[in-house]
Amino acid sequence: MARRPPPSFLLALALLCPVAAQAQAPTTGLYWAATLHAWVAAMLALMATVVGLVSGLHPRERPASFLVGMMLSWVVLRAAAAPSAAGLRPLLMTLLVLCGVQYLLRQMNWKRGWIDHALLIQCLVVPASLLWTGGQVGILGTVWHAVLSLELVAAMGWALWLRRPQVGADEAQPRDFGLMAVLLLPTMAALVAEMLLAATSESLWWTASPWLGLMLPLLMLALGLQLVSSVAHARVDAEKRIAAIEQRTAERIAEVERSHGQLAEQKLEQVTERERKRIAADLHDDLGAKLLTIVHTSESDRISTLAREALEEMRLSVRGLTGKPVHLIDALGDWRAEVVSRLGQANILAEWKSPAEDVEHTLQARSYVQTTRILRESVSNIIKHSGATHATISSAVQQGDFILTIQDNGQGIPSELDGRLDRGHGMASMKSRAKQMHGQCLVESGPGWGTVIRLTIPL
Repeated sequence: MARRPPPSFLLALALLCPVAAQAQAPTTGLYWAATLHAWVAAMLALMATVVGLVSGLHPRERPASFLVGMMLSWVVLRAAAAPSAAGLRPLLMTLLVLCGVQYLLRQMNWKRGWIDHALLIQCLVVPASLLWTGGQVGILGTVWHAVLSLELVAAMGWALWLRRPQVGADEAQPRDFGLMAVLLLPTMAALVAEMLLAATSESLWWTASPWLGLMLPLLMLALGLQLVSSVAHARVDAEKRIAAIEQRTAERIAEVERSHGQLAEQKLEQVTERERKRIAADLHDDLGAKLLTIVHTSESDRISTLAREALEEMRLSVRGLTGKPVHLIDALGDWRAEVVSRLGQANILAEWKSPAEDVEHTLQARSYVQTTRILRESVSNIIKHSGATHATISSAVQQGDFILTIQDNGQGIPSELDGRLDRGHGMASMKSRAKQMHGQCLVESGPGWGTVIRLTIPL
């Protein structure tokens, strides 16, 4: 048999290299158990560092400092496996139980002052009782180990009971309970089995104890991973909430900007409306009065006629400036009277076709003015250029549009203007006025079959 190295040398190698366990484990099973213990101790030391950083950076995770104490206690307990350090193991086990009980209960926000005091008193009683025996662990150490293991099992069972799903709980609570049950129940069973084997069969305890003892450090590793995972998920959720808040803020800002723009437009419209009414009043009171005076006092029929036409145009402009909507049926009546009268004075037979049914729509003031001017320009073209003897003016309302059609049986637009209808007889101005009303004015003409003008505007 190889010469046994000193205990301190074994302890150093146990934490750094699993090969050190081969000198203490003559069998393959114990060798691999010792190897796993060494690796788990190294991982626990690393996990304790990570969890310590998490608990230090996040105030809500301060109870995780007890998990750090629990991990470090086990690592030191693993390092104190030499016979010369047997007196330290009960004290280290007491610290491990204190940290474990505090973490399991505080993780569930379950805190009792008498438990805190009892655990602190226990940390004093255990070493005092061992000192009273003169440092000989023996049976008293075994009793304390059993008592401390039972305390840890009771804390695990109570923490699992506190996590039980409540009536009407959400889906996350049963999932969380199932995960903790998978983690805690095997560890509780391993601790109880280790105590029973120690009390019944020493040979079985020596064989199974290294493997059963792995359950507690593996539980601590799993709890550490669960903590890190919960912090990561909390960060992801926080980022999603921040993104949602930023989106809602952007939407609110856009809404405020739209509201501000609408208020500015309303204010501008109000100012514009007041200015229109002022201009309309000035035109009606000053210019209108002077034109009316010229109509009644002028000795020249030409001047009187021109003044009367100017007065009619001025009144039409004033009507557009006032901004009052016009009932379509009233507008049709005004247009019919004017068109039939003008065409009749030119010895042209006028046929007026109104909509098949009563209309209850209204025209905006600007639309009424522009349509009147388009209709006047069309009638002027018929009188001056078409040579027609008959004209048909029809109106209709279809799918929210007002359609006005003016057709004559004249000679049509001359061939030299063919393809350039916008340049002759005021067609460009008529189409421009229709475009201002978001409508369209179509002209169809040919020599010998007259002209058709179709105006379409939205109501």
